[in-house]
Amino acid sequence: MLASSSPYRRELLARLRLEFEVKTPGVNETALRGEAAGATALRLAQAKARAVGAKFPRALVIGCDQVAELGGTCLGKPGSHGNAVAQLKAMRGKTVVFHTAVALLNSQTGMMQAADVPTTVLFRDYSDSEIERYLEVEQPYDCAGSAKIEGLGIVLVERVGSDDPSALIGLPLMRLAAMLRAEGVAVV
Repeated sequence: MLASSSPYRRELLARLRLEFEVKTPGVNETALRGEAAGATALRLAQAKARAVGAKFPRALVIGCDQVAELGGTCLGKPGSHGNAVAQLKAMRGKTVVFHTAVALLNSQTGMMQAADVPTTVLFRDYSDSEIERYLEVEQPYDCAGSAKIEGLGIVLVERVGSDDPSALIGLPLMRLAAMLRAEGVAVV
């Protein structure tokens, strides 16, 4: 089970060629006061897995969340054009850490595996007109930090560093595959 409404995560999980169902977890994604970005992503990934796992007592449930962090400030999904413009202007020429958390819950045993897989992204010093063109084409209003790296967002980036390249898109497949193997699921 994939506890997510994200089409990006659905596409990523399909790469593993496993049969799965998608269920929307219905979890409030608001960060707690003073909570670090990585802690928020990890807490929400686990909460999403638990929310769906409570309805399916004999399933492996994957929960995910991503929070962007710029200078200690959390950047979530912008939700609007104005917020996306503000986020992209703030990130221009700076390094942003995208915390992508994945949790795997065995709802039968209650065993939960979870990890935060950070990706460091250095954004280049792009122009206001580039921001507007990017937003017009991609409309990344449902992406943490307004960054849709798998699309035109790649041209806004100077450098990316991560242990798992799929993490930046929203689901760290390398880490998830290791979790699935630990649960006895043959991925290959």
